[in-house]
Amino acid sequence: MGFCSLAQITFFNKILTLILTVMQLVYFFNADRKASFKSRNRLKNFLIALLKKESARELIGLSYIFCSDNYLLEINRKFLHHDFYTDIITFDLSSDKTTLIGEIYISIDRVKENAKSLGTPYHEELHRVIFHGALHLCGFKDKTKQQKGIMRKMEDKTLELYFK
Repeated sequence: MGFCSLAQITFFNKILTLILTVMQLVYFFNADRKASFKSRNRLKNFLIALLKKESARELIGLSYIFCSDNYLLEINRKFLHHDFYTDIITFDLSSDKTTLIGEIYISIDRVKENAKSLGTPYHEELHRVIFHGALHLCGFKDKTKQQKGIMRKMEDKTLELYFK
């Protein structure tokens, strides 16, 4: 069997680049609630860039699942053994420390309620929560007061970059 010519290698590289470009890395699913965006592709590309910048791991796949309070409450009970509503649950499904695979569940009901109580536009609060989940996958935590402060600063910085 012979070696590939430079033209063949160039052709295969172009095909591979095209395949990788077409393959999505970030997915949005609507469970029992729908989230809509002005530009899904812009948001997906921004999330990919955010994860690339803030994490040393290679993104393999990230799924956002938009749902109701009750849907997320059942996940909270089943997997985390918590019996309360929350706006987001992030699962890191990666099998090693070099790659990143995640699922992020977001309660649209809770995001709407939080936006109303905070006096924030819904779309801004939704994006904050979306970025919050991605930042968790990058290693940012929010258990302590100090961690919460760092997380909030990162959310604000990310929102500013996205909406500028």
